[in-house]
Amino acid sequence: MNKDRKQNGGRPAKGPNGGGAGTRKPSAREAALDVLVRIEQDRAYSNLLLNQTLQKHKLDKQDAGLATEIVYGTVQRLNTIDYFLEPFVNKGLGKLEPWVRSLLRLSFYQLLYLDRIPDHAIVNEAVSIAKRRGHQGISGMVNGVLRSVIRRKAELMLPAGLPADRRIALEQSHPEWMVRRWIAQFGEQLAERICAANNTPPRVSIRANKMKLGAGELAERLREGGLEAEPSAVSPAGVIVRGGGNMALTPEYAAGLYSVQDESSMLVAEWVDPQPGERVLDCCAAPGGKTAHLAEKMGDQGEIIACDMHEHKEKLIRDQAERLGLKSIRTITADARKLAERFAADSFDRILLDAPCSGLGVIRRKPDMKWEKRESELADICEVQRELLEAVHPLLKPGGILVYSTCTIEAAENEDMIRGFLAAHPKFEPDEPSGKNVPLADRSQGGAVQIMPYDFGSDGFFIARLRKRA
Repeated sequence: MNKDRKQNGGRPAKGPNGGGAGTRKPSAREAALDVLVRIEQDRAYSNLLLNQTLQKHKLDKQDAGLATEIVYGTVQRLNTIDYFLEPFVNKGLGKLEPWVRSLLRLSFYQLLYLDRIPDHAIVNEAVSIAKRRGHQGISGMVNGVLRSVIRRKAELMLPAGLPADRRIALEQSHPEWMVRRWIAQFGEQLAERICAANNTPPRVSIRANKMKLGAGELAERLREGGLEAEPSAVSPAGVIVRGGGNMALTPEYAAGLYSVQDESSMLVAEWVDPQPGERVLDCCAAPGGKTAHLAEKMGDQGEIIACDMHEHKEKLIRDQAERLGLKSIRTITADARKLAERFAADSFDRILLDAPCSGLGVIRRKPDMKWEKRESELADICEVQRELLEAVHPLLKPGGILVYSTCTIEAAENEDMIRGFLAAHPKFEPDEPSGKNVPLADRSQGGAVQIMPYDFGSDGFFIARLRKRA
């Protein structure tokens, strides 16, 4: 008997969704299970895997929505789910096959966090999936575990008296090291607000291509097409869309009317505030959203050098520029730390360094990130950021503007990084943005702004604007 037959209790081997390969359309929960197993096994990002899986299985809108909610919810609440689920599994979750472990996790998530789905429907579907993918022993175990969870649901509470970092880590499902850092930086109350905000669903925001139409015009056009859309209260170019699905699959996107971008990310180009005819350097430009925004703000007049060290990422920038009809962008493949070998000192009017960072401001969009990150990585990230600042600042003209940005809320990567740079380079000074031209200028402290995930429902971001003395 072959291995596949033996693992299926002597029955013929089945396809990944049971019932013979390719003979049935998977349910929302099966699609979610496929994604969760691959996240664990391949260490791939949930958003990329989810998009691939939804396109592959062609689920209808309702099932796609349920699969999305189950995947993100299960990943977001992973350590809390495991904390409560572990006692119900005799041999422990770690001894289970990955697909069985993921099936129990996604079912537990629904039982505890999705009130609108009847408990019996959740259990029945889980047992059916277990029968198709495994054997009677596995389906019986899944049935027993989930029915025990239902009977004892009212008892599933954290014990009193936990230390603050442990309590927040379990209540809001974040790694304890991360919670400890945020308590040290922001205090217990704000640390908990950050974690809670990270567990809220991200909203869909798009950036109008001002070369073709404004945000208000774009919102009106989308409303005429039956979507719920309104201009962003955070970014002048932004539009919030509800119920539109993947906004990168529309004819308007293909025609270059807009780009998909978070509202906080849109603010970076606003703080750079490039002017028509200037020469601008975007040091770490891929995938090109901020580069394109800079070109749009300049009326596509001038020159933007968009740099990335990977050829396949440089192509992403070129593809963006072509889709949006922008001619002022010139892409190069290079390590930004070696740009002085290609460009003369004092040769750019403005420089954007959107630095590689820990990404801890975008957890609501990439919830699996919080489980993959290690605290030990942060020091190495900071060293790269320092090297980049040291390498690119000589390329700025006297009187020019340098904007440093990250999508994190870590002080070491943000205000501490800028404070250290200014102390070492007296030719640079904080440049307070003009309130008339730059959004959130009123929040600027020393020429910098820290956007928290709970501020506007957008990503956590840091933006600092510096001027090189003339």
